[in-house]
Amino acid sequence: MDEVKRSFPPVLDARTRVLVLGSLPGELSLAAQRYYGNPRNHFWHLIGGVIEADLVSLPYPQRLERLLAAGIGLWDTIGAAKRRGSLDTAIREPVGNDVATLAAELPSLRAIGFNGAKSAAIGIPQLAQRGDLALLPLPSSSPAFTLPLTEKAVRWAVLRDYL
Repeated sequence: MDEVKRSFPPVLDARTRVLVLGSLPGELSLAAQRYYGNPRNHFWHLIGGVIEADLVSLPYPQRLERLLAAGIGLWDTIGAAKRRGSLDTAIREPVGNDVATLAAELPSLRAIGFNGAKSAAIGIPQLAQRGDLALLPLPSSSPAFTLPLTEKAVRWAVLRDYL
């Protein structure tokens, strides 16, 4: 039987100009109680490239501090779901987070980046009425998504335009 997995609380503050939304934390992230806790996940490399900082070498709390200082927040589009393993394709019975309400509470928000197709499929419909926000589907930072890291980095660099 698939176990119910839950997302983490959002990491953001009033300075958040760009919100990056994943789908749902994977097994290693849940075990570590950290966003993007799988060391093979490219997220910290990609977002570090956006803000031109080596986040990978920092302890997790400092990574989050650097993101917030740069105007970047984190959350997930799925609040809870059944899933065996870590793949988005294994997600069953998802219950979405209220991304629209959260976005409305962020006065400086300019853009939302969706980390992967599942995140975009769930999050973009919630925000489609927000003409004031850039809604940016991004290639997944997951190691299961086989686009080369250099190509992912080029596509993620668009976030820099909204900081």
